Amino acid sequence: MTTPSLPKAVAVIGAGTMGNGIAQTFATCGVQTYMVDVKQEFLDRGVATIHKSLGKFAEKGTLTADQATAAKARLIATTDMGCLREVELCVEAVTENLEVKTKVFQAADAALPAAGVLASNTSSISITVLAAKTKRADRVIGMHFMNPVPLMKLIEVIRGNDTSDATADLVIGWSKALGKVPVIANDYPGFVANRILMPMINEAAFALMEGVATREAIDEIMKLGMNHPMGPLTLADFIGLDVCVAILDVLHEGLGDDKYRACPFLRRLVHAGHLGRKTGKGFYSYNQGK
Repeated sequence: MTTPSLPKAVAVIGAGTMGNGIAQTFATCGVQTYMVDVKQEFLDRGVATIHKSLGKFAEKGTLTADQATAAKARLIATTDMGCLREVELCVEAVTENLEVKTKVFQAADAALPAAGVLASNTSSISITVLAAKTKRADRVIGMHFMNPVPLMKLIEVIRGNDTSDATADLVIGWSKALGKVPVIANDYPGFVANRILMPMINEAAFALMEGVATREAIDEIMKLGMNHPMGPLTLADFIGLDVCVAILDVLHEGLGDDKYRACPFLRRLVHAGHLGRKTGKGFYSYNQGK
């Protein structure tokens, strides 16, 4: 099978950390990219993040100044879902909440061309459930990018119950054309990445809560002993503690096993609004993300 070229135009719904990273990746690869969100202020933040990131790539020589400028020109930030009529692929990257994603999927399904592919960047929610809310279940698929999207190679590709072979092949080809490595996973709660990762993060939170070791010691042991680039508590802050709890809740409900029960201390931090780097405080405190 020959690798297809990238779509001429894509839409990314959500201008947050994952959404703006996905939008940057497509725009850098030569694709007309619409980044959609409900408020202009969200879009402005997303565009600023992309411009800053492209600037860093240009400084490091990963991109030329002209390539960075061209990527910025391909990016259109808008609150108008009508732009989906112009695209071949729409990637949803909103908050990890089934109700919110369902509303987005139904709106996107109504706006996309009949042949358009509707993908979700969900890290845990069932693709089959989301597809059932649309009239194009055969053209719905999961494209779970990793954070930070412009740097990480993996895309976890998740087929729903009714995802067609043609859709899967197309998305695998597009993923490769982005310079990514697509890996297929079946549609079970948490798929593969988070079904394995979140229990580790959760157990680290339990170890901290129970006084087994300090946060620094837990992270250092996992870094040096397991050769992880960052410790689980630092990683949780990077992901967002609210996202971690949401994924654990999906795993707990979907698999019915108490080993996925979110650590009470982790949940307490979320209730307090300490969500990690994005709020300036989680397991650690941060000054401008550091």
